[in-house]
Amino acid sequence: LSISLSFVFAQNLSKEENWQNLDPKNDKVMGVSSDFAYNGMLKNKKSKTIVVAIIDSGTDIFHEDLKDNIWTNPGEIAGNGIDDDLNGYVDDVHGWSFLGNAEGKHITRETMELTRIYGKYRKEFEGKNENDILPEQKDEYEKYLAIKKKFEAQVKDNQEQLKQVKNFVSFYHNATYILKSQLNLDTLTYENLSKAKIKDKKLKQIQKIYLRLLKQNISEEQVTEYAEHFKNALEYGLNPDFHARDSIIGDNPEIIEGVYGCNDVTGQGASHGTHVAGIVGAVRNNGVGMNGIAANVKLMIIRAVPDGDERDKDVAMAIRYAADNGAKIINMSFGKSYSPQKELVDAAVRHADSLGVLMIHAAGNDNKNLEVENSYPSPYYLDGGKATNWLTVGASRMKKGKHLPAEFSNYGKTKVDLFAPGYDIYSTIPKNKYEKESGTSMAAPTTTGVAALVWSYYPQLTASMLKEILMKSVTDVSKQKVVVPGKKKEKVRFGKLCVSGGIVNAEKALELAEKMTNGQ
Repeated sequence: LSISLSFVFAQNLSKEENWQNLDPKNDKVMGVSSDFAYNGMLKNKKSKTIVVAIIDSGTDIFHEDLKDNIWTNPGEIAGNGIDDDLNGYVDDVHGWSFLGNAEGKHITRETMELTRIYGKYRKEFEGKNENDILPEQKDEYEKYLAIKKKFEAQVKDNQEQLKQVKNFVSFYHNATYILKSQLNLDTLTYENLSKAKIKDKKLKQIQKIYLRLLKQNISEEQVTEYAEHFKNALEYGLNPDFHARDSIIGDNPEIIEGVYGCNDVTGQGASHGTHVAGIVGAVRNNGVGMNGIAANVKLMIIRAVPDGDERDKDVAMAIRYAADNGAKIINMSFGKSYSPQKELVDAAVRHADSLGVLMIHAAGNDNKNLEVENSYPSPYYLDGGKATNWLTVGASRMKKGKHLPAEFSNYGKTKVDLFAPGYDIYSTIPKNKYEKESGTSMAAPTTTGVAALVWSYYPQLTASMLKEILMKSVTDVSKQKVVVPGKKKEKVRFGKLCVSGGIVNAEKALELAEKMTNGQ
């Protein structure tokens, strides 16, 4: 019982499974007002289909709530083994995977970028000291020492976290057995456990913690999965000797040489990408699951994000594929702290920007101030300048107040553009299932959904006009005093956390789009 349970008790699961679609004024939650817009100003209005690219871990394209909104390449004939539309990709019917091969093998786990950089330096400098270093190697050796320190600290932190969570899994398992046997209960529910009269102090303490877990819908399975996360991080993500790509793709991951990958856009480990896709465009009002924000949307699925850090090369290829094959918006719910081949991504971003594609990126979940710490991909180019059609999105919670910004969200007065619902978001996961997830990974597609909604009714807008509309039409909470993510005792006005000072709002964005397109 001495274990720190902060990672569990920090959660505050909402009962509302549609809150991101609701309205701040009418529903008293900080949603994006999409339902309000559909039921009001959009009634009897016509819209145009918008293609949205989901660059992610893969998506279950046969999900009951997604299959009707999955993009189909109009120039490709399925299964004929021919590149019918001559775009360089054979049978890319619903998108492309840059993490698979023609034999059906897929990259599911990858190393962290920190690990790759450390591994590269290690080959050159391991076992050497300052006396062994040539003068021209000094700068690189200093970088190696700095990277090594960060890498070893990360390994130690994950080892400690794994040990802690394993202890908690053990507690959960033992507590379940003890409470069932001592109270003569076949199953443990909040109702029957809360009614149990317990005199023993130790058992009463177990009961109290267990009730808290039940109230927050935290299962033993979830905690076990959390332990698995840290185990995998040590075994794969932080293992410099793990090289999944060599046997599956077999390329040089640092340079672009040509087309690679396969047309299996689901792959393995598609839970994250399926959840993201649902937030944007799960079929509305079909009697199953949940409602996506954008009704008239087609989801182009691009698999480029493994469990671990995505490769710059794959990100660059994914952005180019999306832009060249008709996507108007690209959702990027991924990120990392290092970008060794950033020039490849910069070139792809410039290309998409020049084609008028709006790129929407998750700010990240490390409660970092992006004014002082890096997060990639980034709209800022290595040689100066910045992408025009780019939005970086932080995550907000359901209720207005001091805890409006999610405690995990990255932020930045000039580096994060706006915030969007990203806490306890109910959406699709593979095999016709649904669950709640939290992260800026959810806030980005919420914004993407709003962008697609507005663009579908006002297709004459340019990407830069749409970005301006989204920024100017936020639910303004700039003066609200809030807790800085990751700093429990520090408060600032919300306007210090992002450029717009607010939460994305579909109703207000549609109203502003109407004014702009009518020259008002």
